[in-house]
Amino acid sequence: MFWKQQMKHDLPFFWYYKSLHWMAVLLLPFSWLFGMCAAIRRWLYRSRVFKTYQFNVPVIIVGNITVGGTGKTPFVILLANFLRSQGFYPGIVSRGVGGKKHRIPYRVKPDDVAYEVGDEALMLAQNTHCPVVIGVDRVAAVRELLKQAHCNLVISDDGLQHYQLGREIEVIMVDGVRRLGNNCLLPAGPLRESQVRLHTADFVVIKGEQSRDEFTMCLEPIEWVSVRNPQQKMKLDEFPRGKIHAVAGIGHPERFFMTLKTAGFDLVTHIFPDHYHYQPCDLDFADSLPIVMTEKDAVKCSSFANERCWYLSITAKINAKLEQAIIKKLKTLGVCDEYEKNLAKYSCDMVDRVQRDNIC
Repeated sequence: MFWKQQMKHDLPFFWYYKSLHWMAVLLLPFSWLFGMCAAIRRWLYRSRVFKTYQFNVPVIIVGNITVGGTGKTPFVILLANFLRSQGFYPGIVSRGVGGKKHRIPYRVKPDDVAYEVGDEALMLAQNTHCPVVIGVDRVAAVRELLKQAHCNLVISDDGLQHYQLGREIEVIMVDGVRRLGNNCLLPAGPLRESQVRLHTADFVVIKGEQSRDEFTMCLEPIEWVSVRNPQQKMKLDEFPRGKIHAVAGIGHPERFFMTLKTAGFDLVTHIFPDHYHYQPCDLDFADSLPIVMTEKDAVKCSSFANERCWYLSITAKINAKLEQAIIKKLKTLGVCDEYEKNLAKYSCDMVDRVQRDNIC
């Protein structure tokens, strides 16, 4: 299995052994110390020893309790667009990982550079029509967002452990393949917090698996897009099958590679660290094979990509019952003035979707 292979740029291989690896055993004392510190820190916030800042609009945190990619950014894009379609006015805050550390909050523009604002923040700005503000201090980022834009709710891309930021809804993303690994805390395992934390969240969303018993999110390929010229697109079945260079600098590259293999491609894989800052030499392969990558990689390669470079555009889809549950939760928080106008139409559409939804 791939998680039993030590990958140069991926997470420690022993985190994903089904039985406890000897290397994890050696690190367990450090994990216990880490867990104790994390628990004390959370208790200090819950006891109001450390201050938590609340706002006059609901804050939705989309985060995880594991290290590595779980699909937070695609989910935030989906959630923001879904809520806009239902009459809400969401704004988004993010740390801007992969870009410069913005001590002063900065509003991201769709034509910004990934090396300045971060790859994920740029994707959020380009794929939603929502205001996006980045900053190391998420509380300050929310303040700036509400100061600059008319929003009746805020979505935070990551920040589950940023307890200084108050929240009304917590969404925890879990990778459907890796799950929680060996269930150990850092550094013996991939957990930032105990798995008990899953029971305190409003929603736990499993990425990549279809289930009637869980809230799920699936990522589906849409089309091929030229990295050099995004207006140039190609249908999925129009891209010539054969050998290609597959480039990935994401949290879970194996999932991307598996998608390409399933589509019939013969891969020459190139794995880079998550949020990697690409240079032209990284894509200078001594052949004429096509070069494919994720959208997250593409936003950092657009300035020097040639005509061989394409990215696979994807869309996220969630259960209809998860959409219903989120709307219901927001309604209890009193953010539904605009929503009420569309309630009748939405309810009819949703009943139809639930009846034919194969993943919930």
